[in-house]
Amino acid sequence: MNKNILNTEIQEFIKNNLNINITNFILKGSPFNEVSVQELANQIIAKQKCKEKLPTWFNTEDIYYPPKLSIEQTSSEITANYKTKLIKGNSIIDLTGGFGVDSFYFAKHFKNVTHCEINKELSRIVNYNYKQLKVDNITTIATNGLDFLKETNHFFDCIYIDPSRRNDIKGKVFLLKDCLPNVPENLDFLFSKSDNIIIKNSPILDISSAINELNFVKEIHIIAVKNEVKELLFLLEKGYDKSILIKTINIGKNENQTFNFQFKTNANSIYTEPLTYLYEPNSAILKSGGFHHISEEFNINKLHEHSHLYTSDKLIKFPGRSFKIEKVLPYDKKQINKFLPEKKANITVRNFTKSVAQIRKETKIKDGGELYLFCTKTHNNKPCVLICSKNV
Repeated sequence: MNKNILNTEIQEFIKNNLNINITNFILKGSPFNEVSVQELANQIIAKQKCKEKLPTWFNTEDIYYPPKLSIEQTSSEITANYKTKLIKGNSIIDLTGGFGVDSFYFAKHFKNVTHCEINKELSRIVNYNYKQLKVDNITTIATNGLDFLKETNHFFDCIYIDPSRRNDIKGKVFLLKDCLPNVPENLDFLFSKSDNIIIKNSPILDISSAINELNFVKEIHIIAVKNEVKELLFLLEKGYDKSILIKTINIGKNENQTFNFQFKTNANSIYTEPLTYLYEPNSAILKSGGFHHISEEFNINKLHEHSHLYTSDKLIKFPGRSFKIEKVLPYDKKQINKFLPEKKANITVRNFTKSVAQIRKETKIKDGGELYLFCTKTHNNKPCVLICSKNV
């Protein structure tokens, strides 16, 4: 840490230059002898990234920001707050603490939080920031979390892990065993230190593969924010041997959409031609794979096994987007353009042979407008275009 960054004059400079052109700024150089232009640029960029993602940090005076990658990789305050509803107790250890957002929120519901971070510089920054945030029940330890667990005699109410999802050889990874730390390999040891484990995973992780790699999975939470899946949370409880509950949530600006179902339970869909209304599940449900469960729960019909679009004659409140079907057409650009005199529409492709870009090129339809085109297939594998108006 360069503590000169915390000087009042420099903090004011950072605050007043959040919208500065960084490239031009770096070319001009630093106006302060004690802080390099690269250090200033990083503080400005990292603080900018916190405005929406971490407003508590952004609005707190004299926060010291780490390299921007740490901000990009950390949980948002929205998802960190969601985790606090999952478990409470006296003590929790965050084995892969990072910038410490999750630990900060756990501290609101646990008496004692242990934050482990192998990067010593980042650990120092986090420890300093907790003081600025007036948190006094988090202990920061600059070490490998697994190594610390091996040395301590403490039994925690919960262990929280956010494995690194990059591998020097494989790049982005899709299996837990390829992440760091390797949770499946260390699972027995982890359960000797706690009866409850929460694993945060990237949206790219395959849910079924992860279940096969783990033991005692009790719940899986799929968290989306504004219809973008941000995190998968696996809740493990020692000795648990019942069915796994899949919980999906799409956190919106004004309301949250939730849908839950039991993993690997039988559910069936009824397939029909398009009816009066069309439904598109939110991204959390699409990630969950509960396509037949959603059909059964809401008593709506599916258009095609692989389209994941639903239809009904009666409008329902649905966890996703709802549309009124104005016209069903074959994929024929003359017929489509006849129905779109302004040649403008929002296009979505589901189980279709052409991409959105190809369709726009062939039909000359521009993006935008009040109408929505869903290019898909019906249950008899017949390609079609559903011209819809947004209902809600």
